[in-house]
Amino acid sequence: MEPCGRVRVAKCQMLATSLFVLLLGSAMAATAALSYFGPHFAVISPVSADRTTYEALHHWAFSAGIALAALLTLGAVLSAAATVRGAGGLMAAAFLSFALVFCALVQAAFWRAHSPTQVEDAVLDAYDRAYERALRSVPGSGRQELVAIQDTFQCCGKRSPLGLLEGSEAGLCQGEEAARQDCLQGIQSFLRAQGNIVSTLIGLGLAFTVYAMLLSSFIWFSIRSGRYSVSQRARSRPPQEPRVYRRIQEGSPSQRPSKADASGGRLSPSRHSGQLLLLQDTHPPTHRSGDAAVSTRM
Repeated sequence: MEPCGRVRVAKCQMLATSLFVLLLGSAMAATAALSYFGPHFAVISPVSADRTTYEALHHWAFSAGIALAALLTLGAVLSAAATVRGAGGLMAAAFLSFALVFCALVQAAFWRAHSPTQVEDAVLDAYDRAYERALRSVPGSGRQELVAIQDTFQCCGKRSPLGLLEGSEAGLCQGEEAARQDCLQGIQSFLRAQGNIVSTLIGLGLAFTVYAMLLSSFIWFSIRSGRYSVSQRARSRPPQEPRVYRRIQEGSPSQRPSKADASGGRLSPSRHSGQLLLLQDTHPPTHRSGDAAVSTRM
């Protein structure tokens, strides 16, 4: 494939990658907003044993998600604009944005691999704290926090290995609430589903940022070497006529051939009148001696 063809293919791939990166940034922003403002994590904060640490982790996750979404959106917009306009500075800024997102996603992936149950353990500890507080409290008071958690996760109580509840624990789950699933299992299933979504977004982000960095670097080098502008001009320039006809059409119609040129049977290329020129041999024709003598007598 020719260099201009490779540049055009890279441009199309860069525009498609920018679109997918923009959608990925929107998904990350939506996930971060739902995790922060959603009821499942907000109901845990008041009953957390170490409320300051839990809130700090909660705020950190929200801020990191919004920052990554903003960088992805910025990189997608810059790369698309640089691809259309052929601007090397915008493409360099897009590459920097993708590089920052890649570094942040690598750290997030390392945190997910090193501490996969950190959030799950914090939420389960908060539920155990609310559950023990409700058991020690007087019936009818001090159980609002536990009821709020159970209604949010659609669960009730903690089942024993035999599936039985003691008298004090059975008082927490009565009527339709007794048919709900165990809260430990319900909370774990919800958090694992959220963790799978986050892991999927991290994996997609790593793949798209690496590919976007490769494309942006290739297009940047093409812009610097001049092949990018050459390919743009070749695609936008209309087909040209042959040089001979172009030079003929560009001539001045006011110029006329001289008598000497006309008598010689040839016209100079620089003295044309917009018409097709008869190109003859530059050597003068040779005449026979007999013909010359006849012409002299006449």
